[in-house]
Order: sequence, then structure tokens, then C-alpha cells
Amino acid sequence: MDRNSILGLLLIFLILVGYSLWMRPSPEEKAREEAVLDSLRKENRIRDSIAQVTQAIQEQSEPAQNLGSDSLTQAGEVMDSMRVDAFGAFSQASQGTESFVEVETELLQLTFTTRGGRIYRAGLAEFRSYDSLPLTLIGGDSTYFQYSFFSGNRLINTGDLYFKPFINGQPYDPAEGTLKVSGQDSVRISMRAYPNLDTANPESAYIEFAYTLTGNNYMFGYDVRLYGLEQVMDARGKYLTLDWGSRLRQQEKSLENERIVTTVYYKFANESVDRLTERKDAKESLRNRLKWIAFKQQFFSMVLIADDAFLNADVSSQTETGEGKYLKTLKSTIDVPFEDVRDHTISMAMYIGPNKFKTLKRFDLELEEMIPLGWGILSWINMYAVIPVFDFLEGFDLNYGIIILLLTIFLKIILFPIAYKTYVSSAKMRILRPEVEEINEKFPKKEDALKKQQATMDLYRKAGVNPMSGCIPMLLQLPILIALFRFFPASIELRQQAFLWAEDLSSYDSVLDLPFNIPFYGDHVSLFTLLMTISTIIYTRMNNQMMSTGNQLPGMKTMLYLMPIMFLGFFNSYASGLSYYYLLTNLITFAQMYIFRWVINEDKLHARIQANKKKPVKKSGFQKRLEEMAKQRGYQPKK
Repeated sequence: MDRNSILGLLLIFLILVGYSLWMRPSPEEKAREEAVLDSLRKENRIRDSIAQVTQAIQEQSEPAQNLGSDSLTQAGEVMDSMRVDAFGAFSQASQGTESFVEVETELLQLTFTTRGGRIYRAGLAEFRSYDSLPLTLIGGDSTYFQYSFFSGNRLINTGDLYFKPFINGQPYDPAEGTLKVSGQDSVRISMRAYPNLDTANPESAYIEFAYTLTGNNYMFGYDVRLYGLEQVMDARGKYLTLDWGSRLRQQEKSLENERIVTTVYYKFANESVDRLTERKDAKESLRNRLKWIAFKQQFFSMVLIADDAFLNADVSSQTETGEGKYLKTLKSTIDVPFEDVRDHTISMAMYIGPNKFKTLKRFDLELEEMIPLGWGILSWINMYAVIPVFDFLEGFDLNYGIIILLLTIFLKIILFPIAYKTYVSSAKMRILRPEVEEINEKFPKKEDALKKQQATMDLYRKAGVNPMSGCIPMLLQLPILIALFRFFPASIELRQQAFLWAEDLSSYDSVLDLPFNIPFYGDHVSLFTLLMTISTIIYTRMNNQMMSTGNQLPGMKTMLYLMPIMFLGFFNSYASGLSYYYLLTNLITFAQMYIFRWVINEDKLHARIQANKKKPVKKSGFQKRLEEMAKQRGYQPKK
């Protein structure tokens, strides 16, 4: 190597050495990290020992009352010592008996546990799962929701602590029964955990989780209060770490369809809404301030909302692969900031409820972005056209099958001018078909392709026909078709709504359950999908017969017939409301085509085209460029 190469390598080596020395932690940082690790290892050993001692006492073959008092006293002292070593100032709060506080509003059924002070179970009063069971979004131990912080070099986890319940600031005995809240009435359920600081005044310091519920709202206040903890809580980090995870249970008929729309959504502060990909396991480290984080299923969500913002979060999604009826395990680790541990309240809110557009929209938090209505123009069509019409028709208390029928008729009326123009354009092309075939016969050679194109365009220009006029109206209709493709599977209004043989318009209908699974089709027969496919094939045949111009590419006709058959497998497990809508669209289109055929006199149209040929027509820029290219190749069009 030459001198420059050696100097370059030496310089790179010095940079790497300097960077490693610069990034090396200081002795103080090393000592702090080692102390934390030693504390964690010690706590784990102590907690394991506590569990072993507790289990040994419980498994004594001799009843507890027959044990010697000295043995019981000694075992109790050992356990107390272990708890102090593990939990420090929170050792007394680490022992207790779990009890539950049950609250029912008009919309929510919540159960709070004194162990961890969290929501233990959450159900929605107005909804049922696909198998007619109470709809439960938080199911006992399948969900954890706990904060961690340091106290005296010990990592304290609120999930290990026992809290005392209060209702509207007064101590509450869970044995008093279920609390019920209705209308605009509200109730405040508080859970407090006390450190063992002042035995004379035990309430001089505490951690409090307070839930403020209203009778007619899915959203409720959630506050974390840190009071008088300056002596026992390490506040240098100025944030609590919240670990929130949930194993989400299947709520809808199609496990796979629900699974592929279940994921973690989140909104950055003053920015847009984003999500983890639904199609595979994923995780993200979000290093910007966040306004809210949501665990979202097909039709229901659980959302934690910051009054200001969370510092950052790590979120993940993992698909459940077992035999149980579970979708995914969603997790988040959130840094929740606070200012002071003498007396500070961290204000938040929770939403546990349906993914209904109007319900989420009124909170003005962009929660409605969790409903997959499409992007760009697709979402605009759904938000400002389809949903308002759907909501208007819903107000007449009609069956949802009838609502879809009326919605389809309304959209067909709106699109009627486009459909009419498409048919007229195709009729003109069909009338000119013999003359186009003459041009094709005149220029059979491949090298005359440009001449043939020029002659055909000249014919269309003189006849006053735009060959693109039939395509443009179709392109204008396409966004509406795609928007409704997104709307029906995401519309909770269709959930468990029956029509004809379909039990649930938001899921597939099955008139025959197969004893085997057909690849790319499934293990059942959806009649709405089958009828939609048959009607699409009939429509394709009619369209070819009535609107064919003879200019179709080779194989295009075969492809047009294959596509409905391909969609048969895709739609077989999709929302039956969507298949029903497409079936109605085809049937109404059949009627339109026959009306157009009856109204439009093709003889008069032909005469008008012939008259147009005699009129002088100004050449377009595109026409002039084509003629110029043809002249360069030695072809002169007829005047």
C-alpha cells in the first residue's frame, strides 16, 4: 500500500479508538448501572424466595392452626424481612388480599382489581361477540397495565402492590355490590397504594389511580396522582414507565379477517396518525412525543390518551399461533412524564368502545383515523358522501339490507350521466366498427401500424368521436367502487345485522359448510358471493355483445371472464354486505343497459356521425403530430 492508504487506515483507527473512549461510560455511570442490576437480581431472588416460603406454608400437610406458634412467627418474620428487602418503603403495600370493584354504566361493564389498581375486566354492554357471549375487551389476566419506578435503588412495579379502593373520595368495601351509573351522572373510583412512612398518619403519602366514569360515555378520565412521595420515590428521571399489554380475543366470525386489521395505532403530538403493519409481526421505537396509543381490533379499540403528551414509546404486535380464539398480543412500553412527587397529578383519558365514525369523530382527536376508509379521495368519498347518506337512511329504522339497496340506487342515480355517456361512446365506436375494419384490411403489415393508427384517428376526428370518452367515465366511477370496498368491511353498523340468509352483513354468509377446505376458496359457500360472480359473468357477456368495438387485445376477452372467477375465492370469506352491494350494482346496471338500448336510436346516431364527417374539423395538436410522423414515413392522409 502507498503512504496515503496507510495514513487513511491509521486515521480511521484513531477515530474508532477516540469514539470508543468518548462513548465509554464514566466510573459513576458504571457504578450506577451495576447497582441497578444488582438490585434487580436481588429483588428477583427475594421475590422467588417469598413465593417459595408462601407455597411451603400453604402446602403444609398439617392445618395451620396445629402448627407451632414459634414456626409461624419465624416464617412470618422471614417473609416480612424478604418483603422489606424487595419492596423497601412499599413492603406493606406488597401484601394483601385481592378484591374487585364492579361498575356498570349504560355502555361499559368494568371490574377493577385492588392488586395493581387497574381495570381487570372491561366489557361493552350493547355488544356481543360472534358466538353470542358478552363482548369482553379486557379479560382478566390476559391484560397487564402497570407502572415501574425506583425507590431506594429498588425497582417497584405497581402490579405487585395492593391498593385500597375509594368511591368519590370515601373508603369503599367491594362487598357492597355493583355500582351503577346512568345518564349524565358520574362516579370517581380511586385506588391508593400507601408506602410505610408514617404509621401515625398512613395517608400522608400514596400513589393513586383515579377513574372518572360517566353513565353515557365510552371515554372516561384517568388520573395518576403522586402525593407526598418525595422521601421514597426517585424522581430524577421525571417519568414513570408504563407497561401495557393485551392478548386480544376474537370477537368476529372470521378470525383471519379480524386478525389482519388488528394492530397498534398511535398519534404523534401535533402530527398524523400512524400504525404498525397488520400483515406481519412488527415493533417500533417511537422517539417522538405521542398524543395517544391504541390497541385496535376490527370494530373495537382500547385507547390511552395523554392530556399533554407521552415522552416516547416502544410498541409491538405479535400474531397468536395457538389453537385458542386469540388474534394478536399487542404491547407498549410508554414513558409518562411528571413534574413533582410532592403532589402532582398526571391527567389522561381512556376510550374503551366501538370503532364508529361519528362516535370517534366527536372527540376531535383523530381517533376516527383508525377506521380504514381508504386514503386520499377514497376516504373523502366515504366521509363526505357514503357515511352521511348511510347515516340518513339509518335514521328511518330500516333493515340494513334495505339501506344498502337504497344507497346503491342513490349512487347509481348520481352516476347515471356517466353511465349514459359511456354507453353512447361505445355505441358510436360500434357503429364505426365496419369502417375501422376496412382500415385494418388496408394496412395489414406491421410496418404500417402508424399509418393504420393515423387513418383510424382521422376517421374518429371526422365522425366527432373521442375513443377515450368511454374510458374516462369508467375511471371516474372507479374511486367510488374502491371506496365502498373499504367502507362495508369497516362499518360497525353492519355488524351482526341479518338480511335474508346472511346472519351478519359485516362477515361472510354461509349456506353450505364444507367438510374440507378448498385452497384459495375456503370451507364454506357464500351465496351472495356466488350470485355476485354469476351476475358479473353475465354482465361481462352482455357488455361484450352490446358494446364491443372489435378492438380488444388478444386474450382480453378471456381475462374479463377469468377475473370474476378469481374474485370468487377472495370475496367468499369477505363481508357479505359488500358482495350484496356488488350484486345489486350488477342488477341495476343490467336494467340501465336495456334502457339505454331502448332509448338510443343507433340509426339516428349513425346519421349524425355521417353528418359530422362532412363538417370541417379543426385538427388537434395530437392529430397534427401524428400526421407529421406519418409524412416522415411517406404517408399522406386523404383530404
